[in-house]
Amino acid sequence: MGGYFGAACKHDVVADVFFGTDYHSHLGTRRAGMAVYDTDVGLQREIHNIENSPFRTKFGDVFEEMHGCSAIGCISDVDPQPLLIRSRLGTGAVCFTGAINNANELIDRYLNADGGHFNAMTGGKVNNTELVAALINQKDTFVEGIRFAQQVIDGSVTLLILLDGGSILAARDKYGRLPIHVGKKEDGYCLSFESYVCEKLGYECFKELGPGEIVSVTSDGVTQLAAPGGKKKVCSFLWSYYGFPASSYEGVNVEIMRYRNGEIMAQSDLEAENAKGVDYVGGVPDSGTPHAIGYANRSRIPFARAFIKYTPSWSRSFTPSRQSDRIKIATMKQIPVHDLIRNKSLLFVDDSIVRGTQLKGTVDFLYDHGAKAVHMRSACPPIMYPCKYLNFSRSNDEMDLIARRVVYELEGEEGEKYLDEYRDGRTERGKKLRQSICDKFHFASLEFQSLEGVIESIGLPAEDLCTYCWNGKE
Repeated sequence: MGGYFGAACKHDVVADVFFGTDYHSHLGTRRAGMAVYDTDVGLQREIHNIENSPFRTKFGDVFEEMHGCSAIGCISDVDPQPLLIRSRLGTGAVCFTGAINNANELIDRYLNADGGHFNAMTGGKVNNTELVAALINQKDTFVEGIRFAQQVIDGSVTLLILLDGGSILAARDKYGRLPIHVGKKEDGYCLSFESYVCEKLGYECFKELGPGEIVSVTSDGVTQLAAPGGKKKVCSFLWSYYGFPASSYEGVNVEIMRYRNGEIMAQSDLEAENAKGVDYVGGVPDSGTPHAIGYANRSRIPFARAFIKYTPSWSRSFTPSRQSDRIKIATMKQIPVHDLIRNKSLLFVDDSIVRGTQLKGTVDFLYDHGAKAVHMRSACPPIMYPCKYLNFSRSNDEMDLIARRVVYELEGEEGEKYLDEYRDGRTERGKKLRQSICDKFHFASLEFQSLEGVIESIGLPAEDLCTYCWNGKE
């Protein structure tokens, strides 16, 4: 994944973009960068590795080194960016969020014929941001180039481009999978992934770009360069998992959606008479907590935090690239509250169950500290397909996904014909999937939110939401 923030004002915006980018740190853990335009110096750029240090500790010197009235910043879980690109269209700093599944094909088809070349990263991989910039340069204008890149790329493309001269181009993915919010204050404008960041920095919410919309932003105004398209496929995981609780997308607040989601799960359990005898409901921190609050409110089972995540020094469990290290750090962060665990029947709500590796460690940890029973609820349906649009999870192989792995164990390749049945907990196959995962992870019971329940909790039309990772529908 990744996040972004930009601003163009009549005052120096380095502080705004520093804090605005830092507020997106929950969206990525590998690289971060800032680019600033100053009328005397031109474009300046700084990139740092943030795998073991937060954004603000690596960019504290920008206040002395950079000044300008236009700037962009990004948090990236993939390639270093923003990149400074000089092409026949002009010079600019480009940051990209999305995914490119056909990079090699695009390089062979559009870029090898003219004798061009790319800087190669480790393993010979091409920086996706550089590839997007090269595709844009195939056309005669930035708008035509952006539209062309979004058309030929298999995946998704959301862009901020800081041009030499100080204007910022913002382009939302053609299907609007990620948001771009525009904020306004008396002497300028900002662009942000997260809506709450605009308000925290003194901007009032001005508009949210539509799918495929392209705008040019200066301190004097926002000019639409390309109108929104008709089709919308906003990522449902924005609300379920990685969106910040205070933000709203398409007018729907994240925290409120998660409460509704938990309430719907609790209602389903009440009707099915599941999870009787539970002493406490809790969330797998942090993103599972609001789902659990909704569950507790509806079920009338007391909410409690049976373990606390220690965040002062272990803020993000998924920082290391190796899964074994992530599991180790996740375990180190879990601090038990013994009086809420010992001899208690506990029900936990997690935002989703992807691989299940860290979750198994959590359940073993609870049993080791005396839990009588651990029931698990997932605020999402079983994940059957790795995301190919945003790379928000590290799973590239279907067999990395616990749901798909269990389906294969139960029926082999034949099971792929019945994934819809396995997703539905009311079918025999759905019950077998849940029981098999229970057996593996020692859950007393397991239920997943239904696809219909997720859509209901978001409250937008189903056709406007991307649910590919659950049902494989594009």
